[in-house]
Amino acid sequence: MTKTIRKVIVTGGAGFIGSALVRNLAADGGYDILNIDSLTYAGNLASLTDIERSNRYRLRQENICDTAKMAEIFEEFQPDLVTHLAAETHVDRSIDGPAAFVQTNLVGTSSLLQASLAYWQSLEGERKDDFRFHHISTDEVFGSLESEGYFTETTRYDPRSPYSASKAGSDHLVRAWHHTYGLPILVTNCSNNYGPRQFPEKLIPLMVIKCLAGEPLPVYGKGENVRDWLYVDDHVTALRAVFERGKPGESYMVGGQSERTNLRVVEVICEILDDLVPRSDGGSYTSQIDFVTDRPGHDFRYAVDCGKIGRELNWRPQESFESGMRKTVQWYLDNRAWWEPLLSDTFDGSRLGLQVG
Repeated sequence: MTKTIRKVIVTGGAGFIGSALVRNLAADGGYDILNIDSLTYAGNLASLTDIERSNRYRLRQENICDTAKMAEIFEEFQPDLVTHLAAETHVDRSIDGPAAFVQTNLVGTSSLLQASLAYWQSLEGERKDDFRFHHISTDEVFGSLESEGYFTETTRYDPRSPYSASKAGSDHLVRAWHHTYGLPILVTNCSNNYGPRQFPEKLIPLMVIKCLAGEPLPVYGKGENVRDWLYVDDHVTALRAVFERGKPGESYMVGGQSERTNLRVVEVICEILDDLVPRSDGGSYTSQIDFVTDRPGHDFRYAVDCGKIGRELNWRPQESFESGMRKTVQWYLDNRAWWEPLLSDTFDGSRLGLQVG
């Protein structure tokens, strides 16, 4: 029996989560994949070298804000599914330069929705019924939690940073296109992702690299802020569960069920490196921890209740925080050729997000 091949557009497919999804879908064999990525600083084609010659994968370097170009691509490729991951994502960068976040996350999503709607309306029969627009978002749109409680699919939106505000706006746009025009959408809001191939401005790879360089490990405030950590490959299986089996119009929370303070995250990285690559002086990498001025408007805690996706789609994370962190640290030790060029070309490891106003 011939296997049905679904045609999927992945926006932001050269980014951290996007490339993990693209690699997973390419390995499956049941998808033709078109990666639309403008290849900003965070898009890295080195994350896709394993599949770049696959006859089921192709790349278009385009900006999702170009509605006419998106319409042209949709007409040419004829997708069955859009998974929308393209976004500016780093909170500290959004503090320094919010305009780029408004442009990509809001204007870009609106442009993509317009192109998707026009294309979907041109379809007929099963192809129209089966089409999905899956918008991937963040738990940060819900604001900040105290020491107890969890975000759910019905939590009121309360974004606090330019980044989370831009993502909240994009969530609302996607739902508006569903309620107003009937576009069959899905929304997922995930907790903090980590794993191999994450751009080194983010906490975990930055701490690994600074440990190895013998540099201070900047921890904001007292390191008491709490995040729920989700291993990126677990996130990918959640995304697939949603766009393969989820109900159109629904949203799903995705979390790793691994809450840790920022300080504890850094301590775990240090402990793993103490074991894998001990310092020459015999000391612990924890001695490099340096408490610095907190981020402006730093949300205290994020935590998600992912019971709905577990009950309805039978998804649960497979990696514990400890197993996922060890895999991640080992990957950065083994793949200097991936991250060292980024330090010299696009990011020097210096602090971002101190500008206020």
